[in-house]
Amino acid sequence: MISKAVHGNNTLGALRYLFGPGKANEHTDPHVVASWDGFAPDPGRHQSATLEQLRDALDLHVVQYGRKINNHVYHRMIRADPSDRILSDDDWAAIARRVMAAAGIAPDGDEDACRWVAVRHADDHVHILATVVRADLTQARLRGDQYRVEAELTEIEREYKLKDLSDTRTREYRDAIPKRAKGKELHKAQRLGREGTDRDRLRTAVRQALAGAADEEEFTARLAAKGVLLGVRRAPSGDVTGYKFALPTGGESGPIWFSGSKLASDLTQPKIQARFALGVDDPAFPTPDPRTWPADGRHRASTTIEHAYPAFDDDPDAARAEAVIRGGLEVLDTLAATSPTLSRKELHQAARALEYTRIANTRAAGADLRAMRSAARELLHAGPATGRGEDGTAAATILTSLVLLAIVIAKWHAAQGHRHQADAARTAADHLRAAYTRHAAKPIAHLTLEGRLLPKPDHDRQADAVRRTLPADQATRLLAEENWAALAATLAQAEAAGHNPTTLLANAAGRRELATADSPAAVLTWRIRRDANLPTPAPAATPDELRTRAARARTTSRTTSTPAAPVITPPAPVAPDQVRRTR
Repeated sequence: MISKAVHGNNTLGALRYLFGPGKANEHTDPHVVASWDGFAPDPGRHQSATLEQLRDALDLHVVQYGRKINNHVYHRMIRADPSDRILSDDDWAAIARRVMAAAGIAPDGDEDACRWVAVRHADDHVHILATVVRADLTQARLRGDQYRVEAELTEIEREYKLKDLSDTRTREYRDAIPKRAKGKELHKAQRLGREGTDRDRLRTAVRQALAGAADEEEFTARLAAKGVLLGVRRAPSGDVTGYKFALPTGGESGPIWFSGSKLASDLTQPKIQARFALGVDDPAFPTPDPRTWPADGRHRASTTIEHAYPAFDDDPDAARAEAVIRGGLEVLDTLAATSPTLSRKELHQAARALEYTRIANTRAAGADLRAMRSAARELLHAGPATGRGEDGTAAATILTSLVLLAIVIAKWHAAQGHRHQADAARTAADHLRAAYTRHAAKPIAHLTLEGRLLPKPDHDRQADAVRRTLPADQATRLLAEENWAALAATLAQAEAAGHNPTTLLANAAGRRELATADSPAAVLTWRIRRDANLPTPAPAATPDELRTRAARARTTSRTTSTPAAPVITPPAPVAPDQVRRTR
């Protein structure tokens, strides 16, 4: 079976389509086969029922919620293969209930579940329309719904003896994704008001303890520091054959243990030991001052990430790709653990999304994985960052590199036909962009203001360097960007520090993936500031000084018959270094 969900804001519009004739009169006998309570109005079979009545019933909790909700409509189609037998309305009703439970719309036994209705208007498929506000006026937790639905559909295909539409790639994907929580675990987390289940929290804690760890001793110590219990299974010979993990509960029943394989396929004892066997490089910080280490670690890790981009070149080398994905996950887990609260949640969510991009049954290339694990270890030893000053600039730099890495992963998976993994990588990129915005807005605003105040000869000299260094189309696009002023200021600072702007531009632009960025100027700004070791952007002057300099610039412009300089106003918050989504 094939299933896909879309989201929207117009419940009545979606119902009109489902009960209408279709785009080519392909809808025949549209009618309700199942609903949240079994008593939803059916405009297809009962003349007294109207679309508006059904809309009002579905939207009841949305209205009661009292605040605007973006994309409150959840629309999922489920289609059987044309070669399958025709299922009855009762069959489709049972399938719809199971899919809604798996998606998180209406978990089994949940009296406060969302409202939904399943409409059939053809032999081979059914549409399910739901609203995402529950009866307790909270929103449904839908993250990862597609993956849970895919797993449920595999069971449905087996039980109903339908054609298995999960091809080899999909099966490999399902082997790679984290093991999902069961119904009791979900209900427990909901009852206790927790963000995730014990299994989810445990998997995150184990991954963070493993990130950058050099050996089993360090891994064990970091697990203990996080309050994670470790159990070791041994063979009669005394050799270790398995790990199991648990979170202390304090209850009489004792902790609930999960083997590594029940958390994720790459958290088994043999695979964890294989990472230790690769070794890891000890960090060597360029300065003896520990206060600069968080920024140094982030700058050096961003360089390592950019060196990993070629692993996703046109040659589909799954071993190198898996190495960078696993290593990138360790970098993200470490970055989340050492970042300020400002961006920690987004980084954590990006890491959890990146888990779904792994490639099952693939041995990671050793050199690439060691390099990325060493970068994670460097972040760990650099210590927590404050998010201010140089730390904030360094965070913007590494987040730029990680956004581009997520997009490279998405492009690679899309080229291999791995739709789910590509979607997960794009989700990770979205979270990383949000984290980037929080760190980059202030420093790039300072640079933009400074760039706008550059004397015209200095400005023109940097523009000429761009035209000489980059291809004509890239140079034209870059010079037209809003962030060009920030890059011009950076090039001027680097030149004043004794660097050659042309050389810096060539090196920064040669690190790939510049074309995929919505703002190449911002990408180049952070790369050049890192490479030239430029100081943290700060306000160029006091407001009175800025007004005086702006007035002088306008006077000089009029006396030299050059175009008038723009009025200096504080720049609007700059959009993140977003990367175009590659579909």
